[in-house]
Amino acid sequence: MTASGTVYLVGAGPGDPGLITARGADLLRGADVVVYDRLVSSELLALAPGADLIYVGKEPDTPGEFQAFINEQLAANARDGKSVVRLKGGDPFVFGRGGEEAIALAEAGVPFEVVPGVTSAIAVPAYAGVPVTHRDVAAAFTVVTGSEDPVKPDPQVDWKALARVGGTLVVLMGWRSLPAIVQTLLEEGTPRDTPVCVVQWGTLPNQRTVSGTLEDIVERGEAEGITSPVVTVIGETAALRPALRWFDRTPLFGRRVLVTRSRTQAGTLSALLTAHGAEAVELPTIAVEPVSDTSMLDAALAELAGFDWVVFTSTNGVDAVFGRLSAAGKDARAFAHAKVAAIGPATAHALAGRGITADLLPAAYTSRSVANSFASLDIRGARILLPRADIAPPTLPDGLRHMGALVTEISAYHTAVPEEAAATASETLASGTIDAVTFTSSSTVRNLVGLLGGADLINQSKVVSIGPVTSKTASELGVRVDREASEHTVRGVADAVLEVLGDE
Repeated sequence: MTASGTVYLVGAGPGDPGLITARGADLLRGADVVVYDRLVSSELLALAPGADLIYVGKEPDTPGEFQAFINEQLAANARDGKSVVRLKGGDPFVFGRGGEEAIALAEAGVPFEVVPGVTSAIAVPAYAGVPVTHRDVAAAFTVVTGSEDPVKPDPQVDWKALARVGGTLVVLMGWRSLPAIVQTLLEEGTPRDTPVCVVQWGTLPNQRTVSGTLEDIVERGEAEGITSPVVTVIGETAALRPALRWFDRTPLFGRRVLVTRSRTQAGTLSALLTAHGAEAVELPTIAVEPVSDTSMLDAALAELAGFDWVVFTSTNGVDAVFGRLSAAGKDARAFAHAKVAAIGPATAHALAGRGITADLLPAAYTSRSVANSFASLDIRGARILLPRADIAPPTLPDGLRHMGALVTEISAYHTAVPEEAAATASETLASGTIDAVTFTSSSTVRNLVGLLGGADLINQSKVVSIGPVTSKTASELGVRVDREASEHTVRGVADAVLEVLGDE
């Protein structure tokens, strides 16, 4: 019989994918199955690329028996010997029905582990600039579900007691029932001028906060179009928001920035933009794939000892070369007789991770700059291996040949347009909600223009380019470049987005 697997009840946190615990992230990377809720971030699901994903999100009107289906999915997959991550918003045991699922697993004899998460009861107020306690105004806080109508007969929540307990009251999932909650608290003697904040989509770039008092918060929230999901904070600490708000004061808060890098590389730029408060909308317009025929690359790598230099122009080239070396049972020692050049710190870092320190790293991160750097060396007759993309421009090899080098160009990887990108590209940019579009290579420009059938939709947003080659391609295709990164790196692109959107 197959040994039973384990179910891990993992708290995903309140929304911001950066708030998942290290233990939770590690379990996702090793998961065979991920059973996830409605508000779980796609970035967290991306941590489990090889897992089967089972969506069990609930809406307010989802039948109660659906929970039994979830319990059976967890147990059945574990019985098949799989590692199952039950990914739940916030903390599994704070209004997440994690206790019920744990009991069902225990009764079924299925091993389980609980991995606590950051609960929205604390995180969402914090992102809104509201501490749940403060020694001067609130020595305690109470967390309560708002999904129960306080006026129904025999409610589980004793709202009369809550009106008298003092401190901070945090209500989760309570937007629909907030008018009744407010009315009950007022009837039980809570002062009408008690400060209140309602926070929608807390911890996410589209977070919205409305402040008021118990007397007018419902009216204010409705006027601002607030809808679920909402966390409501009632108490004197809510009045501290004007002084303590920080998240919605980040420089790119509320801005949406399109990231067109490949899916495997988008994360770095997205993380930099998110750190500034932006919503990074990932639309990969390029996919990096192995070349169908590796015979030429394999042959060149078998003769590495005969080359004087190997020039890497991207991390993709590093990955491709070392992938083929590994397939041949070789490693960094194959470069013992050759010097290595790299374009950009990311490429140099990728080489360093494989035990190679670049001998040449030009000050500017372009192919032309690499060629200029070689100009100070005598490379007449030098044999140079150049493994790169199958559609790379001729600027670098032509420049090296002009200096007398013997250049061997090899297609180390293939770039293609993701199949699903066309419809998504049109829908995303036609919405008119993208503030800036970023391009990190000529390929990303060509592919997006091709997907859209022209540059018109792109030019409705600010456009940021990583460097002069990419900018030139954009100009040739009718794309207006508003800002070119002064440092031709992903970090430089993020800085350029800050500049161009900060000018508005």
